[in-house]
Amino acid sequence: MTLTPSNMLPLHTSAPEFSLINTVDGATITLNSFARNKPVMIAFICNHCPYVVHLIDPFTQLANEYQEKGIATVAISANDIATHPDDAPDKMQQLAREKGFSFPYCYDETQAVAQSYQAACTPDFYLFNDQHQLVYRGRFDASKPNSGIAATGDDLRQALDALLNNQPIDANQIASMGCNIKWKQT
Repeated sequence: MTLTPSNMLPLHTSAPEFSLINTVDGATITLNSFARNKPVMIAFICNHCPYVVHLIDPFTQLANEYQEKGIATVAISANDIATHPDDAPDKMQQLAREKGFSFPYCYDETQAVAQSYQAACTPDFYLFNDQHQLVYRGRFDASKPNSGIAATGDDLRQALDALLNNQPIDANQIASMGCNIKWKQT
């Protein structure tokens, strides 16, 4: 594991389109078919990363809560499963069911989607408004594994609430930190 910060894609960037298979039900998920004219949160996560494991339950609760408020969520894993078999689609499906995901958990086998979002780590969070323009990218909150600080999602929650209430979102955002995405060797 290499501790890696997110790349902080420029605000107002348009969400790159994608077409991925949801490991939970086999459905094809595209940005526009899943979240047409509604805000969407994209989270690059994986099964094995201790930074993701630390916040997976609060993240699932947050995502489920905000889906009820009209914000779509898609979780994506892009790790190379040849080197990290715990992140394989069947294991992703198992995790999604165990944790009660109400949102797709897609596998980016080619890693092209992660590259188009300039994702660097897990977890890596992106929030797009209803026009699919980036309004937040950064950390879940200030907690880290073994820090004694509970994961609450405060940073992401503030951005979600501001978006829902048509309030400005603070552009001073702190990069997410986590395990580097496990890129395929070329």
